[in-house]
Amino acid sequence: MATLGVNIDHIATLRQARGGKEPDPVHAAIIAELAGAHGITAHLREDKRHIQDRDIYLLKQTLATRLNLEMAATPDIIRIALDVLPAMVTLVPEKREERTTEGGLGVAIRERELTKVVETFHDGNILVSLFIDPDMHEIKAAKRTGADAIELHTGFYANALGKARFDELEKLRDCAYAARKMEIHVNAGHGLNYQNSAAIAGISGMEELNIGHSIVSRAALVGLDKAVREMLELIV
Repeated sequence: MATLGVNIDHIATLRQARGGKEPDPVHAAIIAELAGAHGITAHLREDKRHIQDRDIYLLKQTLATRLNLEMAATPDIIRIALDVLPAMVTLVPEKREERTTEGGLGVAIRERELTKVVETFHDGNILVSLFIDPDMHEIKAAKRTGADAIELHTGFYANALGKARFDELEKLRDCAYAARKMEIHVNAGHGLNYQNSAAIAGISGMEELNIGHSIVSRAALVGLDKAVREMLELIV
């Protein structure tokens, strides 16, 4: 089964809704760690709609587990990442108008650019993961960039019903198998919740699930410690 990376973006979303200091995503990260999370994920967007620069620096100083920094491959955010030195960066696409990440990175059409970005982070001893749709061409392109890992976009699976969901699950299994054969580490995330995560965690070779919105939503009802522990029971 997979390990759990807890995404704390939506704790910061609550804070930014009032423009105050609470709830503090750094405090939330500590609670998640104490509940058993294997790592913390945070997305520093260009528009700083939720996670702020301050959060990333404090997370790096505070966490006992690993920090996975989700980010677009833009000069300002790359500069911050190289200063913070997280354990891993996950490169994602980013649109100002989107509510959440809507799809994979499109590595095949940005291969040359992303190869240079991967090299930059490797020079800083930072692991690199690429957030991609479950597509064989994207996996092959990710391998050519030199990335250490891929994070398979599970949004299509999460939104599908009936046979369509089974088909999406099979596609994810095939992609995970192909990536492992290419010696690429395999993670997954997006749209995962307490009903659909176990099947993804059970894919052979799946290493980590990054889950945020569902855990934070559950935490609003039962508390963050309990919400993290409940997810761990399902996937680990």
